[in-house]
Amino acid sequence: MTCHNCKALARKFGKNRQGKQRFYCNTCKRAFIERTETLRDDLRLPLDKALQCLHMLLEGCSIRSVSRMTGVHKQTIMDMLVIAGERCEKLMQDRIKGIAVKDVEADEIWGFIGCKNRHKLYKGITDSKVGDAYTFVGIERNTKLILAWHLGERGIEDTEAFTEKLHEATSGRFQLTTDGWRPYESAVAYSLGTRVDYAMLIKVYAKDREGEQKYSPPEVIETVTKIQIGDPDPSRICTSIVERSNLSMRTSIRRLTRLTNAFSKKLEHLRAMLALYFAYYNFCRIHSSIRCTPAMESGITGHVWELRDLVCAGY
Repeated sequence: MTCHNCKALARKFGKNRQGKQRFYCNTCKRAFIERTETLRDDLRLPLDKALQCLHMLLEGCSIRSVSRMTGVHKQTIMDMLVIAGERCEKLMQDRIKGIAVKDVEADEIWGFIGCKNRHKLYKGITDSKVGDAYTFVGIERNTKLILAWHLGERGIEDTEAFTEKLHEATSGRFQLTTDGWRPYESAVAYSLGTRVDYAMLIKVYAKDREGEQKYSPPEVIETVTKIQIGDPDPSRICTSIVERSNLSMRTSIRRLTRLTNAFSKKLEHLRAMLALYFAYYNFCRIHSSIRCTPAMESGITGHVWELRDLVCAGY
């Protein structure tokens, strides 16, 4: 072991009360313990333990279940999640920029923070960070790369914020398909109007079913294609890839799983979990259909990243 102060060789000097090895430097006469790599200097939890907790969150475990299985306090897990989420969000902004794309699909997935909107109105809650929260997602159909995402309300302002992120993440002309959400019409025209062949794929559902099938997905009885901008190829008007991505999000992010008692209590935690998931999906997770990560297929990187590389990149 090398002394942190004078860089001289130190000898073993017993163990402390926690059982960690102590060292003593004969040159500067100082005793110290071996430094443990951590996610950040103010966190005492070893990096390997932190990565184990983050891996479990990415596999669909809740914060409380991770705490029970690892023995790490739930507040520590949430602190690590926020740190990792901030780093992953910055990584995505730096790396996913000006990507040449061909087919892009966009959709929004519902979730909630604290309570649902109908309960929020009933209880008289005015906090804007509580209630329904929608995650807008844009994915490249061929490479499976998540190009942009945005967390907010399902309204014109947040839709335009999402299309602006999609504009920064892409380059060249491409075909875009969304669902029938009306604010997309003006938002896409404002942010991407000169660069896209844009079409809406509107699904018509059957009436809600009562009884035992109450929670079953409604039956699609018809799809209507609506051309908005340019001349999109009819054979490529599709939202199946992004909808399948939504399913992966539901199963991998516990706070988005339907019909459970796991949900986000704070906006920053949901945002951090989404940032961690999308970065992990792009750089670390091998997609079965392309047999590599979406970042490798897009030419952004040449190897599969580890979670350690993801949360420690540049730190």
